[in-house]
Formats: sequence, structure tokens, C-alpha cells
Amino acid sequence: MSQKISLKGAERKVFSTAINDGLWDILLGCFFLIFALAPFLSTRLGDFWSSVVFLPFWLLVFLIVQWLRKHMVTPRVGVVKFGQARRTKLRKFAVVMLAVNVIVFIFGLVAAMSFGRVTGQIYTITLGLIFLIGFSVAAYFLDFNRLYFYGLLVGLSFLGGEWLWARGYASHHGFPITFGTTAGIMILVGLAVFVRLLRDNPAPIEEIPSEEA
Repeated sequence: MSQKISLKGAERKVFSTAINDGLWDILLGCFFLIFALAPFLSTRLGDFWSSVVFLPFWLLVFLIVQWLRKHMVTPRVGVVKFGQARRTKLRKFAVVMLAVNVIVFIFGLVAAMSFGRVTGQIYTITLGLIFLIGFSVAAYFLDFNRLYFYGLLVGLSFLGGEWLWARGYASHHGFPITFGTTAGIMILVGLAVFVRLLRDNPAPIEEIPSEEA
């Protein structure tokens, strides 16, 4: 029994190490950076296109992250294959996150159809709760505890931005300030974790075969 528990704990530790490279933090930070920058273009392009215009930037960041993971992280930590229990948990995570995304999509449709009839505070609180729940679910299934903190940051970014805007302390619903801060924290944490991983896990040096060999 104790051996089974120790193996389960070891697998959980290996899985956490495999995803804790800092690159996920950077990717999330760059995504939420769009929330901070898009409002400046909304008056000219509209809410939809002011967000879409940043997708090439986010795609570029995604490709860079994939390259770093393949050429800098994998040679240091290797490739991990997990057992059936872990794969089942990941499948459940995928199903739950699909449900969360469907809820967000439906919420967007309802918000568009009822525009002007519901106060902005209701939208803000609902979006904050959806993101908080989504991040918490991801943190639980992935054993990635920083996501709890990030979910709280994102939820507070909606609420804090609305509070700043309602009191005249900031424009654009306060998103440039709150989401700029949230994105900055995610990116800085990710960079710190990534640099530490490179420092603690030097790249393997291929042995040069001798003439005798």
C-alpha cells in the first residue's frame, strides 16, 4: 500500500516538474496582455476586431514557446510518459475545460443579445467568476497550484478595473491597469521559473567519441 502511494506521489511530482517550466506562465501572461492593450483600439476597430488584431502576436508567442520547450526544456528534463490514472485525469480535465469554454461562448452570445439591458457590473462579476472557476479546475487537475493564484488575479482584474472606471480613476474600464499588472506578474514569474530551470538543469553535453572508439 505504501509503495502504491509513493509511486502515485512520485508520478505527481514528475508531472508537476514537466509542466512547471515557466513557459505556460509566459503564454498566459501574453494572452491576458491582450485585455490590457485591446481597449485602446476598441473605439476605432470595435470590441471584436480590437482583440482579433492581436491574435498573430499571440500565435507568434505560442510558436516561440513551443520552440523553447522542444529545444531547451526537453533536452534538460526529458519526455515523460504517464500511467492510465494520469491520462484519465487529463481527459476529465479536457472535458471540463470544454464545458467551461462552451459556457463562456453562451455567455458571450447572451451578453451580445441583451446589450444595454444588463449593467456592466453584472457582466464583470460573471466573467470574473467564470475565469476563477476555470483556473481553479485547471489547477486541480494539473496539480499546478500557481493557477489558483492566477485565477484570483484574473477575477480581481475584472472587478478592480470596473471599480477604478466607475470612480473615474481609469479609462477603458480600468483593464489597461489591472490586466497589464496581471499579465506582467505572470510573465515575470514565468521568466524567473524558466531561467531557474535552465540554471538548475544544464544542457547535456554530447560525448565526442575518441579515436580508439
